[in-house]
Amino acid sequence: MSFRTLDSLDVAGRRVLLRADLNVPVRDGRITDRTRLERLTPTIRELADKGAKVIVCSHFDRPKGKRVPAMSLEPVAIALGEVLGRRVRFAEDCIGVPAEQAVERMAKGDVLVLENTRFHAEEEKNDAGFAAQMAKLADIYVNDAFSAAHRAHASTEAVAHVLPAYAGRLMQAELEALGKALGNPARPVAAIVGGAKISTKLDLLGNLVARVNVLVIGGAMANTFLAAQGNGVGRSLQEQEMHGTARDILAGAKAAGCEVVLPSDAVVAAELKPGVATRVVGVDAVPADAMILDVGPATVVALERHLATLKTLVWNGPLGAFETPPFDAATTAFARAVAEATGRRGLLSVAGGGDTVSALRHAGVLEKMSYVSTAGGAFLEWLEGKTLPGVAALG
Repeated sequence: MSFRTLDSLDVAGRRVLLRADLNVPVRDGRITDRTRLERLTPTIRELADKGAKVIVCSHFDRPKGKRVPAMSLEPVAIALGEVLGRRVRFAEDCIGVPAEQAVERMAKGDVLVLENTRFHAEEEKNDAGFAAQMAKLADIYVNDAFSAAHRAHASTEAVAHVLPAYAGRLMQAELEALGKALGNPARPVAAIVGGAKISTKLDLLGNLVARVNVLVIGGAMANTFLAAQGNGVGRSLQEQEMHGTARDILAGAKAAGCEVVLPSDAVVAAELKPGVATRVVGVDAVPADAMILDVGPATVVALERHLATLKTLVWNGPLGAFETPPFDAATTAFARAVAEATGRRGLLSVAGGGDTVSALRHAGVLEKMSYVSTAGGAFLEWLEGKTLPGVAALG
């Protein structure tokens, strides 16, 4: 799709309402991961350095339309200032007099964070009146929150129809990376899909078999496919009621000319816990009292053979129960092979989803992929082929 970027925008002296995603993880009052703040800084710096008055708005957690002090964005505003290395002011509301007065006091280059948009129930209702009140604060709207773009909320969708709307640098990078990965990819293109359940990724699998040359299925989801083909999977997590659906997906892939790659061997154990005794077995020889908890070394070798032929790879979901060693081995080994191919021969590697990001960080290759999305639900819906309201509003 086409969208307007900051390249064509003169912001000097103008008020810019920047929709960010400041919904960072917090534990015991401390922000445990500042990645989202760090990824936002290029857009803020560019706008501020060009003389804009940068008014940042975001949701945080789920206050359900009520003012919940523990869900205030004030501590996040302080952390954003630390990441930016400049003062960031804070307004005690995102509309009305507190917000208007805070904006009135701004000078060129200032950065202001508004209070949590979800303190107002109208935000999640995509209320036009609420969006109009937010729009009163600014001259221009910039959306840099792809991670919230799958929600038709007032600050992500409605306000984009009131003010001239542009994509920020993070939004632009995300859309360009995903467009290259699935819109018009260099082929051959493969997708890796992991996770626990087919039932949560039906739309994803259905969309991908029509778009990619190779579909790799890993995680506990692969157990359901293996069982649907008549393999015994012992006590492994699987969805018996989805066996027919799994066979339908395999038939659809065959009709579309998409090769589906399932594990040929597996790492099994009696229970999922660190350091437990494991065995490597063929997928046709899983003991009745064991669980499949990772793909085996022969499967990794087969995946690396496919990797050598690819020009584009999209990755959503780990290959095994990577959070619990030693069941991180296959995901880590293949992640490092992908990173090596990305750096050595220019493989376009695009990954996303919370578990995938954690797995890549665990493997030490997060910064070595072509692009890693932290968007979660929005990334998944994009892969499913769905229209994202926050993105469509920029067109």
